[in-house]
Amino acid sequence: MGQSIVKKYAVGDEVFLPSGTVAPFSEAYISGSLVFISGQLAFDKYGELNGGKADEQTLICLANIDRILSKIDLTAKDIIKVTAWLTDPEDFADFNKAYVQYFGSHRPSRSTVCSGLMLPGARVEIEAIAAV
Repeated sequence: MGQSIVKKYAVGDEVFLPSGTVAPFSEAYISGSLVFISGQLAFDKYGELNGGKADEQTLICLANIDRILSKIDLTAKDIIKVTAWLTDPEDFADFNKAYVQYFGSHRPSRSTVCSGLMLPGARVEIEAIAAV
């Protein structure tokens, strides 16, 4: 029985984090036909957290995912699974509104969890899996 070889590599070296923060992870990792996108917070290209409300932060997180996908010629329609963390269950409706605005009629599978996040002020974190 032969072993199959799976090509694996990291996508990009540009991780938006607060100044001085070391990113000990890849923004995305491709293994076989799947792209695993690391959790995205609402950071702008300067590493500053933006958006005070959950819907604003959701759209920024999703824009960061778009930026990563575009590096490998993929789009939101290639996303097959989303995991989202919200810090406040009261934000769920606003999160969903922004989520639908981004995905339109595309409906990847999804898990949404209420949890604390590592950065004060962050209300939303989103990670995704896309198919190549």
